[in-house]
Amino acid sequence: MLLDRFLPRIEFDSYDDFKKNYTVNVPEYFNFGFDIVDEWAKQDENKKALVWCNDNNEEKIFTFKDISLLSNRTANYFRSIGIGKGDVVMMILRRRWEYWICAVALHKLGATIIPSTLQLTKKDIVYRGNAAKVKSIVCINDDFVIEQVEKAMPEIPTLETRTVVGTPRDGWRFLEEEMSRQPDRFDRPEGDEATNSNDIMIVYFTSGTEGMPKMIQHSFAHPLGHIVTAKYWQRVQEDKLHMSVSDSGWAKFGWGKIYGQWICGAVVFAYDMDKFVPAKLLEKMSKYKLTTFCAPPTMYRFMLLEDVARYDLSSIQHYATAGEPLNAEVNMKWQRLTGHNIYQGFGQTEGSVLLADFQWDDIKVGSSGKPSPIYDLRLLDNEGKEVGTGEEGSICVMDVKNHPPVGLFTGYYHNPEMTKERLMGDYYDTCDMAWRDSEGYYWFVGRNDDVIKCSGYRIGPFEVESALIEHDAVVECAITGVPDPVRGQVVKATIVLKKGYFPSDKLKKELQDHVKKSTAPYKYPRVIEFVDELPKTFSGKIKRAQIRHEDEETVRVRDN
Repeated sequence: MLLDRFLPRIEFDSYDDFKKNYTVNVPEYFNFGFDIVDEWAKQDENKKALVWCNDNNEEKIFTFKDISLLSNRTANYFRSIGIGKGDVVMMILRRRWEYWICAVALHKLGATIIPSTLQLTKKDIVYRGNAAKVKSIVCINDDFVIEQVEKAMPEIPTLETRTVVGTPRDGWRFLEEEMSRQPDRFDRPEGDEATNSNDIMIVYFTSGTEGMPKMIQHSFAHPLGHIVTAKYWQRVQEDKLHMSVSDSGWAKFGWGKIYGQWICGAVVFAYDMDKFVPAKLLEKMSKYKLTTFCAPPTMYRFMLLEDVARYDLSSIQHYATAGEPLNAEVNMKWQRLTGHNIYQGFGQTEGSVLLADFQWDDIKVGSSGKPSPIYDLRLLDNEGKEVGTGEEGSICVMDVKNHPPVGLFTGYYHNPEMTKERLMGDYYDTCDMAWRDSEGYYWFVGRNDDVIKCSGYRIGPFEVESALIEHDAVVECAITGVPDPVRGQVVKATIVLKKGYFPSDKLKKELQDHVKKSTAPYKYPRVIEFVDELPKTFSGKIKRAQIRHEDEETVRVRDN
């Protein structure tokens, strides 16, 4: 066991005990590659780390010893092309098994990694490359990805090398071939080359809707913040398979597919799907006998359209979800089919899990649970004053300047002004709205920008979406505000219908009446649009801002 090296106490009697007494010991020179991967390899050379498969019937199983030796070879390769401590490497690897090898290798070197999605265009890559001063890129041999990178390279002066994985490509270094030429010994750097826990390990570009994406930096101590994520929320078990559905380009990958899970000794299960097909995912869940599972709410919604009872999911002991709030109706349907609730987690790219359904208390379906013990969370109003029970406030992490929590981001990369503004005050404002009930459960309302202000009322999108999801015709929906000359804004519902249902004025009226009966009548959607699919990020989050901006532009053009 490695947990006892970092946690003075591992087991707790109650949530209050957990919240009061959970602490993390952060070594001054913690490095995930040496202190977790290599340590597990030393303890048990047969201990499994990763089970990987894809849609082409390929499968690979890696022990921690395998990861240790392959990452050593890869670290030696990266060093041979000039990558060292503090250098920045962009990785566009989807869910390829090479991601885990490269990430551990770069951690050992003390380099900074930028995980990126396959959807990036030349413009995106040029922006990221120059903003972060990227020195090297590693990506899969995908025609679209390769084309965008090759077009971007001449416009990124700092970019020196490019490496491809999977299959060789003309003009590119081939990782598997390069690894084979390197020794499998890589000694831990010392002196100035050693990584301090405060050094920058990873930078995520947020999928921000306003302006260009921000660069969120995390230190080498960040993985230790995900012990709570993995052990106490996802409830991973040592030597058992855990699956979190996420592409490597997003922070959710760090939440569920590497850091906390490997610290706890769990086996990461990775399904490198070409695209999300609910039936195929259910087949993998059944075939590989997972023990714990985590996916965004939208994936649960689409899996529920399949005959879930056909699949043997009896091995799965715990389900979790994050990325967006989970509608109560989805949880209740899943519980009826599997016998298990789906445990909600809430957080941001900027940190580890902030709120979650933990093991000691009953869940309240629809809530986001209670605060993680590593964060002092408060709900504050616009003046920075704490709101009372039942009142809406912005979720804020307190005392980040003097006592920064392990797991929380350490700043905005290459932006000291924004870092000072957001992290050097009394608290960090997540800009997410919620209210707290009398038992300490938090109930998510929405992003500050997503809250609709209609005729003096404040309407959170989640509560209206949850009401609509209860209707048999609705697969999923997005609630946004549309400009209105009289009310300021009115509620709009953008809806994806189930098979067998068709758009009509009659159905619109039925859905509006349903919302009026399910929640306060003033919240009903005055505008309804039926669509084939909702715009989403690659990680599965609904792009409400995109819908809102398109509607605002339509109104502007119409009024002019």
